[in-house]
Amino acid sequence: MRLQKYIAACGVASRRKSEKLIESGKVKVNGEPVTEMGYKIDPDKDIVLVDGKEISEDEKKVYVVLNKPKGYITTVNDQFNRKKVTDLIDLPYRIFPVGRLDYDTSGLLLLTNDGELTYKLTHPKFKVEKTYISKIKGLLNADKINAFKNGLVIEDYITSPAKIKILSTEDNASIVEIIIREGKNRQIRKMCDAIGHPVLELKRIAMGEIKLGSLKVGAWRLLTKEEIKYIKKI
Repeated sequence: MRLQKYIAACGVASRRKSEKLIESGKVKVNGEPVTEMGYKIDPDKDIVLVDGKEISEDEKKVYVVLNKPKGYITTVNDQFNRKKVTDLIDLPYRIFPVGRLDYDTSGLLLLTNDGELTYKLTHPKFKVEKTYISKIKGLLNADKINAFKNGLVIEDYITSPAKIKILSTEDNASIVEIIIREGKNRQIRKMCDAIGHPVLELKRIAMGEIKLGSLKVGAWRLLTKEEIKYIKKI
């Protein structure tokens, strides 16, 4: 088994972050530092340490959905001592966010200690749709909607086709539903800026078939058996 895949399977971090742990020299196999990506181990024979602690796949896998409030950061550690999403969840497990929601965005956020599942839910090749409700400045026209759907040039990349639908309008603003399959940093805000309609409010309401529903702001729940079955089939 590849080392980064094993670290993710042990619930230490997502596969991408596991790769960063290896690159930074924080991983040892049988007492020897390993920085080679793709290094293979035998989980039944080799001893793997991350930050000096032995890891294993024995820990129970936990899956949580949180209604993230604004003003919380989507990270496990923060050098500035800001409020973190993990502060809102009282569980005796080390869990980490699946992807991110920026500081000013609210809504559905998944957290887990299943690194392999995190990889599937966040990597674009698995095409998991993320659905948002947003209030944007101004009134959309057909040209702007088509540009959004066809892909936009954002900094040094072109976004994948996305869906945008007008739900209602008020004064000089539009309430829209946006569906994307990527998850780059502040992507929706940048896309809306690119078509001249800055985001005023942004809330994620679904990730694939996992729905926020009536979950109160700041509250969390464990995924149901049906929801876990769905995400494991991705």
